[in-house]
Amino acid sequence: MAQQKWIRICTFCVTIVLLVMASTTWAAEKKGPCEKITEACKNAGFVQGGASEGIGLIVDCVNPIMQGKAQPRKTSKPLPQVDPELVETCKARNPDFGQAKTHISESSDQSSPVIPLTAVSVAKMNNSVKGPNVVFILTDDLSLNLVQYMPHVLKMQKDGVTFSNYFVTDSLCCPSRSSIFTGRYPHDTGVFRNKGKDGGYLVFRDRGLERVTFAFALSAAGYRTAMLGKYLNEYQPSVHPAAPGWTTWAVAGNGYPEFNYNLRQDSTVVHYGRKPTDYLTDVLSNLAVRFIKEKPDQPFLIEVATFAPHAPYTPAPRDLDAFPGLRAPRTQAFNAAPDANDPKWLREIPPITEAEMTAIDADFRKRAQSVLAVDKMIGELLAAVAAIRQEKNTYFVFSSDNGYHMGEHRLRPGKMTAFDTDIHVPLIVIGPGVPAGRMIDEITENIDLCQTFTELAGAVPPANVDGHSLVPLLHGQEVADWRTAVLIEHHGRLRDRADPDSPAHRSGNPPTYEAIRTLTSVYVEYATGEKEYHDLVTDPHELRNTFSSLPSEEKKLLHTVLDAIKNCHDAKTCWAAEHANFYTMRSR
Repeated sequence: MAQQKWIRICTFCVTIVLLVMASTTWAAEKKGPCEKITEACKNAGFVQGGASEGIGLIVDCVNPIMQGKAQPRKTSKPLPQVDPELVETCKARNPDFGQAKTHISESSDQSSPVIPLTAVSVAKMNNSVKGPNVVFILTDDLSLNLVQYMPHVLKMQKDGVTFSNYFVTDSLCCPSRSSIFTGRYPHDTGVFRNKGKDGGYLVFRDRGLERVTFAFALSAAGYRTAMLGKYLNEYQPSVHPAAPGWTTWAVAGNGYPEFNYNLRQDSTVVHYGRKPTDYLTDVLSNLAVRFIKEKPDQPFLIEVATFAPHAPYTPAPRDLDAFPGLRAPRTQAFNAAPDANDPKWLREIPPITEAEMTAIDADFRKRAQSVLAVDKMIGELLAAVAAIRQEKNTYFVFSSDNGYHMGEHRLRPGKMTAFDTDIHVPLIVIGPGVPAGRMIDEITENIDLCQTFTELAGAVPPANVDGHSLVPLLHGQEVADWRTAVLIEHHGRLRDRADPDSPAHRSGNPPTYEAIRTLTSVYVEYATGEKEYHDLVTDPHELRNTFSSLPSEEKKLLHTVLDAIKNCHDAKTCWAAEHANFYTMRSR
C-alpha cells in the first residue's frame, strides 16, 4: 500500500516537472524577435545599468545591433552574432525598438524607447527605392602600371573619370578593405593587420563593423547586394557565414592560387578544382552576370573582389603566352640606392642581383597576364548590364586595395611602404552624369567610397564615417576648399609567415608609421623616431629624403596636421583636420 502511494507521488512530481518544462519551452517559442535580440545581448554579458563599464544592455548592445552602427568606443564586449532576418523582423514589428540615441539612461528599464522612424527604416518598409546600380570591381595588389594592359579599363578612362590622386589608408589588404567597407581610417576600424589582435576578419566582425558598411546601408534601403570573391583576411568559407547586409554571397578563403578553393555561395560551400573552368576570376564573372540579370527591376550593388593579380600571380590558362618578353618597368627608382637620410629599414636593403631582376621580370609578366581575365570579366559585366537595358543607370567603379612595388628602391616584390608604388592606386568611374575623359586631380582616398556609394543610392550612410562623398566630383562639379592631405597608417613589422602578405626577404617590412600624402609631398613619421619627407615636385620618384632641410615651421605644421588626422573620428573632424595650407608656407 505504501509502495503504491509512493509511485503515485513520483508520478505526480514527474508530471509537474514535464508541465514546467513544456511551459518554459512554450514561453521561449512565444518570445518575439525583439525579445530574442535582448536575450542574445544578455547572454553575451551585457546588463541593465552597465553602460558606465561598457556593458550596457541598451546602449552597448541593443542599439548598435538595431541601428546598424558600431558600438561606442568604451564598450568592453563584442556584439553577439544575431541573424539579420531576426533584426529585420523585429524592425517590422516594432520600428522604434533599439532606436534610442546612445545617451539614454541605462538605469531605466525602458527597452523599447519611442522615437520617429529612421529614414533607413522607412526605405526598408516601403521598398520603393529605384536608384542607380553600382558595379564595384576591386582588384588585389594591382599597381598603376598594370592598367595599360587592360583594354576595357582604358576604355573606361575614355568614357568616364579618372581620379589621378587616389590613395589607400594602408598598403595592406585587410586594413584597406576595412576602410573601403566602412569609410573609416584604421584608427577607427581598429583593423591594422591581416590577422591577430589588431586585424583580420574576426576583429572586423567582433567590433560590429559588418553593420556599418555601405552594403548594410544599401540593403536596408531596398537594394540587392552581392559580395563575390575576396572578403577579408582570415575569413573561412567552411566556417564563417555570410556577412550582414549582403543579399547574395559567394566568397572564397584561400583563392590566391585561382584553382582548388572553396567558395561559400550563400549557405552552401562549393569546392572548385583544377579544371580550366574552375579559374576563380572566370567563376566570379559568371556568378556576377547571373546576379545582374536575376531581378533587373530592382536596384543593385555588386562588389566583385578578385584575388588577381595577387601572388602567386596565376593567369588564366588561355593567357599563359601573352606578352612575350615583357619586363618590369625600369623607372628612375628601380634598384636605386637609398640616400644617407633614408630610414634605417630602407638603408639596409642591398642592390638587386641579375638573377633577382630576371625573376622580377617573369613575375611582372605573370601579373600582366593575370589582369587580362579581370579585364575580360569587366567586359562581360558591361554586356550583362546592357542586356537588361541598365547601361544608362549603372555606375562601374574600378580600383585596387593597394599597389605593389617590384624593384623600386631596391625592394623585392611587395607592398606596405608609404611610397607611391604602394599607396597610389587607380580609381576609374563611368556612369550616369559622369563626364567622359576627365581627369580629377583632387586628393581622394578609399575612405571616400562608402559615402559615395550611399549617396549615389540615396541611402542613409553609416554613422561616424571619416570619408567624404565623391559624387560632386564624379558629376563634374567644381568643389571649393577640397582637402589638402590624407592619412596612411601602418602597423609593422609583419612577422607572421602564415599571412599571405608576409613580406619576402628584402621586399620591405617597415616598422609602424603614420604618413600624410598631399598633392605635392609625402611625410612619414616612424615609430622609431625617424622621419621622411619627399617633395614630389622636384623628386617625383621619392629618391631623396629632405626632411632635415625643411624649415622648422614647416616641420611643425607637418607633424600638427598628421597628429590631427590620426586623432579624428568622424567626417566633420577628419575633414577639418585634412585641410592645411601647405602651399602658402612653401611660397614664403
